[in-house]
Amino acid sequence: MRNLKLTIEYNGSQFFGWQKQNGKRTVQGELESAIFALTKEKVIVEGSGRTDRGVHALGQVASLKIENKMPIKNFKTALNNLLPHDVKIKKVEKCEDDFHARFSAKKKTYCYVVQIGGEESAIKHALMGFYSYDVDFEKMRELSKLFIGKHNFKGFCSSDTNVTNFEREIFDFKVSKHGKVYKFEVTGNGFLYNMVRILVGTLLDCGRGKISEEDIRTALKTGDRSLSGKTMEPNGLYLKKVEYAK
Repeated sequence: MRNLKLTIEYNGSQFFGWQKQNGKRTVQGELESAIFALTKEKVIVEGSGRTDRGVHALGQVASLKIENKMPIKNFKTALNNLLPHDVKIKKVEKCEDDFHARFSAKKKTYCYVVQIGGEESAIKHALMGFYSYDVDFEKMRELSKLFIGKHNFKGFCSSDTNVTNFEREIFDFKVSKHGKVYKFEVTGNGFLYNMVRILVGTLLDCGRGKISEEDIRTALKTGDRSLSGKTMEPNGLYLKKVEYAK
């Protein structure tokens, strides 16, 4: 038995998220089916975290325990030949027996891509969000710093969440732009349900003057969801990178 670490890229447009669901197409389901077709072993592919329906990944990480001894390079190639076009393995590595893609993770980086104003593209719609209002770029970049550090993010997550601890630590938050395409890149030790999409929606609503700096500060103190911004569409969100202890 060996423990393998997979780094995975996928376009989430046609998936009902990462986690297996009966009768629905998921990333985890496709991976486990392809591995069974290749090795005839029923394995559980443990992801670093769940991504929602429509969310993409550039560097999702998963781990699995398997008896098959196929060389790593061959395993990757054979698996990619069996996987559909919208999910591919970027890297396969042997890892320690106690490595777990979710529980061993130390940092995650998400990137949200959004078009600001102009005409929404039918082609690009599946790959980026859209915000129809003009925004103050410098103001958003400055206010993004308010989220860095340890905070109670209850006011910046979905009410559907079932967690009791809302404290998370944000290590970095970058806002950049190229023409009308803006990128919000946030790195933290973990994220609540819809947290990144709400953080981005909050900054965009601040950028257009709908939400104030004081609203953000108060939401961080009180957990009042009504003071934060809209939940952005899932199609602009990418799990960019998962980091582990050296």
